[in-house]
Amino acid sequence: MKEYAFGIDLGGTTAKVGLFTTSGALLEKWEVPTDTANKGEKILPNLAAAIQDKMAQAGIKPEQVEGVGIGVPGPVQEASIVPIVCANLGGWGQQNVAAQLSGLLDGLKVMVGNDANVAALGEIWMGTAKGCRSAVMVTLGTGVGGGVIVNGQVIDGAHGAGGEIGHITVNRTETATCGCGKRGCLEQYSSATGVVRCMKKLLEENPDTPCVLRDTDFAAKDVFDAAREGDALAAREVDEMADTLGLALSIIAETTDPEIFLVGGGVARAGDVLFNPLIAHYKEYAFRSCRETPIKQASLGNDAGIYGAVRLIVGAEV
Repeated sequence: MKEYAFGIDLGGTTAKVGLFTTSGALLEKWEVPTDTANKGEKILPNLAAAIQDKMAQAGIKPEQVEGVGIGVPGPVQEASIVPIVCANLGGWGQQNVAAQLSGLLDGLKVMVGNDANVAALGEIWMGTAKGCRSAVMVTLGTGVGGGVIVNGQVIDGAHGAGGEIGHITVNRTETATCGCGKRGCLEQYSSATGVVRCMKKLLEENPDTPCVLRDTDFAAKDVFDAAREGDALAAREVDEMADTLGLALSIIAETTDPEIFLVGGGVARAGDVLFNPLIAHYKEYAFRSCRETPIKQASLGNDAGIYGAVRLIVGAEV
């Protein structure tokens, strides 16, 4: 194994880049703006230039680099190909990312993974799930992402859609449409935007119930804060959100039987006001053998993606 590796977490606004030792030590991290103009034609050249510049600054030679791992916000096939256009990257996608980036880096090894799967891989390598071989990570942010690892292997599926936890149907009677085009997806209830949407609906349906959030421009964090302070309507929304998420996790457990569930993203920072009802509801729904599976907060935060990207390079099996 060579001495160094690079990890990239490609996002719609910036790409996070990390220089690591192949043993997993993060030496340096920085960000590169994501240029989505002209269907993202400069995304890979800009990332290649950033890596080459860092190698020159640090005096690292190509023969010292094991390779570059990259997590992208879309399905990935064969650790190299993005088969569909990534909507939040200006139409970028439908290409062999590994081959193109490797060519720009004079033949360095490149491996690609879905960003949520890669984040899960980072957590199981160096985060909360370190020492486990099977884990499921759910990221609760603007949307709901997921990553599934079973017996050390990322489950990405035949179409690169493995781990699309946010689009499990949890309500067949929902009339509002999810961003994916379906109705009743988990993302519509358990993401930050979902919590706000559902809280607004509760306020409309209960016009005479006092609530500190009424007539305010609130965010998901405000809903959890209000619940923590004893606001009854906010507490009801948090409990309903946790109930829906607990149901989804129980379904996943009965399919993959992980050693641990990890919950990350901005919503996870709510802490006990989220995790206590989530664990309780999960136990209500879970199959007996899976009922005590721990549900814990992910620990690597925004760095999970770059750790997991490096793990793709140094050996994805854990």
